[in-house]
Amino acid sequence: MNKVSAITPEVIKTHGLSDDEYKRVLEVLGREPNLVELGIFSVMWSEHCSYKSSKKWLKTLPTTAPWVICGPGENAGVIDIGEGLAAIFKMESHNHPSFIEPYQGAATGVGGILRDVFTMGARPIANMNALRFGDPKHPKTRHLVAGVVAGIGGYGNCVGVPTVGGEVNFHASYNGNILVNAMTVGLAQQDKIFYSAAAGAGNPVVYVGSKTGRDGIHGATMASAEFDANSEEKRPTVQVGDPFTEKLLIEACMELMQTDVIQSIQDMGAAGLTSSSFEMASKGGMGVELDMNAVPCREEGMTPYEMMLSESQERMLIILKPGKEDVARKIFEKWELDFAVIGHLTDTGRMVLKFNGETVCDLPIDPLAQASPEYDRPWVPTVKQAALASASVKDVPWPEALKTLMGCPDIASRRWVWEQYDHMVMMDTAQRPGGDAAVVRIHRSNRALAITTDCTPRYVKADPFEGGKQAVAETWRNLTAVGARPLAITDNLNFGNPQKPEIMGQIVEAIKGIGEACKALDYPVISGNVSLYNETDGSPILPTPAIGGVGILDDLDTMATVAFKAEGETLLLIGQTNEKDGWLGQSLYLREIAGQEKGAPPPVDLVHERKSGDVVRSLIRGGKVTACHDLADGGLLVAVTEMALAGNIGCRLENLVAKPGVLFGEDQGRYLVTTKDAGTVEAAAKQAGVSVSRIGATTGKALSFAGQSVELAELRRMHEEWFPAYMAAPK
Repeated sequence: MNKVSAITPEVIKTHGLSDDEYKRVLEVLGREPNLVELGIFSVMWSEHCSYKSSKKWLKTLPTTAPWVICGPGENAGVIDIGEGLAAIFKMESHNHPSFIEPYQGAATGVGGILRDVFTMGARPIANMNALRFGDPKHPKTRHLVAGVVAGIGGYGNCVGVPTVGGEVNFHASYNGNILVNAMTVGLAQQDKIFYSAAAGAGNPVVYVGSKTGRDGIHGATMASAEFDANSEEKRPTVQVGDPFTEKLLIEACMELMQTDVIQSIQDMGAAGLTSSSFEMASKGGMGVELDMNAVPCREEGMTPYEMMLSESQERMLIILKPGKEDVARKIFEKWELDFAVIGHLTDTGRMVLKFNGETVCDLPIDPLAQASPEYDRPWVPTVKQAALASASVKDVPWPEALKTLMGCPDIASRRWVWEQYDHMVMMDTAQRPGGDAAVVRIHRSNRALAITTDCTPRYVKADPFEGGKQAVAETWRNLTAVGARPLAITDNLNFGNPQKPEIMGQIVEAIKGIGEACKALDYPVISGNVSLYNETDGSPILPTPAIGGVGILDDLDTMATVAFKAEGETLLLIGQTNEKDGWLGQSLYLREIAGQEKGAPPPVDLVHERKSGDVVRSLIRGGKVTACHDLADGGLLVAVTEMALAGNIGCRLENLVAKPGVLFGEDQGRYLVTTKDAGTVEAAAKQAGVSVSRIGATTGKALSFAGQSVELAELRRMHEEWFPAYMAAPK
């Protein structure tokens, strides 16, 4: 064994291994590792790759349903969407890299999630993103917003996959640790889905794509540690992306997948060649022998340590069937991509690396891939806040409050963001950004997928269990509001340091809430990602379990949108407002108008959620409603205004109590619909046991209520101006 370097306590510490974990390394090996082996243990046992703090709880989530083809454990989840097709999707984080180098961090986040999807045989059809930034007044926020949005647009636009929606929110808790969560959805034939489990001793191990460089080394380890004042020094751990190469890689892989030469395939994501080779071998119960001299490198003098830990982008690892190397080589050479046979499978269950004729690594595979540490970390429940009495909250005239909310950072139009994304490429985008969910046509059909991302972190902080339930329920509601049948979710669990019992408590209770909602709504978790240690100098982010939901529209002609369609239509509220007084705890009204963040978040009644959603979806499919919008941030008046602005038609409201809680409360499980046949809508809701009330009618060019009105033109100006003005302001 080639002893590359002395393993000192300082070397062990810089590799992110605890004393106990290093003792476990010694037990696994029966000897001291060399530096290459230590690096491999470091990344494979990192939080980012092993989920060692969360997997105990992730195992409790519901992951199966008759339409689930493949749940968690593969590169992405797979669901049956009928007619021989499958939807394949996943969401993943690139938080730490995006804070250090926003353009490349965000761009390579998009590239990585694309590879997770197309490695399974799916052509990507849509990208989404869920972004969280710090206080707009913080000196770095504008720079980070500009860089991240440019990185997402620069990569997605060049690779030719539409970015069709997502979220952008601001809060001071993200000042030192932003969140960039990327989601991709793809389509595949059910009989052409590819998996990663290696098989066949002697089968060739093939490296394809870009050459390996020194960028991204220790990226997985960096993503598993807190930030501090010196975080900028971690810039070399950020990968560099090339979307044009990714596009070639997609097309080459799609072409290869039409042949019969692939035994298994995996992208090189976090931990690069290490994780891909170990995971493929472990899933298939195989061993691997690699010749490190055969790895294509773009820099001189790269060592096996650097090659194994590099997270250079646009690379894949493929196990070919015997004797099929020439078939595959011709395809990748046609697309001007690197192709190299770098080793073969063995039946030893070990990873053996050779370099310059010497063995530089000899490790058992399963202890690294399957038997990584699993912690049952101590946790304490979050102390629940008391429900806030709406009557105790500052009351200001509704026109003043509405204008403030429509122009605040969390509700203001995101047009500045999504206009930088090509959301129409591929020509199948049926609903543009700005609605409740993105809708993308299934090519050459009249069916479509609906896609959304959601989370309300302020709710999760106040009550992680209710907040976890709400994040799932809101995605279910958003899919329902366009007429789609919700099918499954992917999650991206962003939290602080799990070694702190109060943070671990947030993780545990949020997962429990997510699980309860998924069970009640028949809406399983099929893939996901966990991002922990999102802290800077000990200050954690708001707990942010972002949820990505996917549903199916069987008839695109029945799709609903938020825009009012015509004057003279009845506006109805479906779903119950809490005790007719409204829920202001943790609301945006409370924060933006009263300057407070307190109280219990609105509770989520999952039985009511399902009833109200099912009746709304049936009304949409039956053509009984002309517009639909779920109620979320800002409550009823904000939702009405968004519908009015989308259709450029005003509304006269009535039958409402002029209280802040009624007008701006964020009670859950509610929808606004317009209709030409109010009686039919009311009868359907009542038959389903769901509250319904007429609250107004569409008319004119203003929003009118209780003797006061606000022109749509003024509301539009407030809504549209904030983002462009903020981004154009002098630095």
